[in-house]
Formats: sequence, structure tokens, C-alpha cells
Amino acid sequence: MKDELPKHIGYIVDGNRRWAKHHGLPTYEGHLAGYNAIQDVAAATFDAGVSYMSAYVFSTENWKRSQTEVKRLMGLVLKLVSSDLHIFSERNIRLRIVGTRDGLNEKLLQAIEKAELETANNTAGTLALCFNYGGQLEIVDAVKQIVQNNISPEDITSETIAEHLYAPDIPPCDLIVRTSGEQRLSNFMLWRSAYSELMFLDKNWPDMTKQDVTDILEEYKRRGRRFGG
Repeated sequence: MKDELPKHIGYIVDGNRRWAKHHGLPTYEGHLAGYNAIQDVAAATFDAGVSYMSAYVFSTENWKRSQTEVKRLMGLVLKLVSSDLHIFSERNIRLRIVGTRDGLNEKLLQAIEKAELETANNTAGTLALCFNYGGQLEIVDAVKQIVQNNISPEDITSETIAEHLYAPDIPPCDLIVRTSGEQRLSNFMLWRSAYSELMFLDKNWPDMTKQDVTDILEEYKRRGRRFGG
């Protein structure tokens, strides 16, 4: 039905650095503004009745950026899963950190585990932060798990792979939205995006508002999804 809400919206968070440059601010200020926008967009998305929202906040390729920028991005994620965790608890939002744990320090790993545990029973919506995440690596790691579990090749189906993805409880993306005017997936949710509707917005991520979420959902309702049929 066209009037159904998407169950899962994936946001490719893009344009933080461009936003900072446009406003004559340091790069970090753009990431901080983007961080604040994630909270606003998540609140609007869940208030509208969407059950799952994912946000691509740090890719496995982002390690190539300067050490200073990477360090500050790590600090923002640590802030979200530690000192700001109460915001999500108060809003009854469940947090899932989706991605490989390789390369993360022990302090951050412990904070991630604690945040997921503390919010595990929250029911207002699930926010999946795709952090240290790459869609191809996710599929590779799923295949490795299947091999390690000694599953016979003839028993492997698409469902088998889905069951071995990071956070397999998170469903496919009904809709993927990318900001900043770029029109590509950039290794985001490759398995879960097989039949996703795609939207590309010209504004940078820190400029996203609750009204944008309303407009996105209205546009989604106008689309007819066919799933190859």
C-alpha cells in the first residue's frame, strides 16, 4: 500500500564538512552540528511511527581521514553512548551500534556494550548507528561466520546470509536517504538495500529538520514499490 510508513529508514549522513566550510567553521563544528541533527531526525522519525532508523556515521574507509578528525569523530560517538545515553533512554529509544569492532579501543567498546545493554528493552524505536561500518565487509564477515558454523553450501540461502549480518534483528531498508546532493550508496547497507527506495537531498546533513522528515515520508507514500513484480 502506498500509504504505509516505511519500517526502516536508512540515512547516509553526508555534508558535515561542507556545512562547516560554508559557515566558515572548523571541520569539527560540522560534525558536532551533524551529531545534533541525528538526535533531531531520530526523534522526528520515531515520532512519525517509523520503527527503525539507521545512520551511517563512520565508514571503514573514514579511517583514511586525518588523525585529528578521526579522534574527534571517535569522541563524538563515545559521547553519544556514554554521557548522552540518557537522552535515548528518556525517549525510550533502543541503540544498536552496527559495524566491525576491529580497531576500536577498549573504552569505546565497553561504552558501546553498556549502551546497547541499557537500552535493550526500550520500545519507541531502534536507532542503528552504522559505525566503523562497510557494507561489503558486513557480507564478508557474514560469510566467514557461515563457514565457521560449518553450514553446508546446499543449505545456504539468502535468509542464511541475512541471519549472519551485523545486528540481524534489523530489517531491510525500505527507504535510504542521502544528504548533500551526492547520489550513491557509498557501501551503505548493501544487503539490506536490495529493494530500497532511494532519495537524494541537496541540503547538508546539519541542516536537516523535522519538516524534512515529514516531507520524506510524504514522498515515500507517493511511491509504488514493486519488489521486482
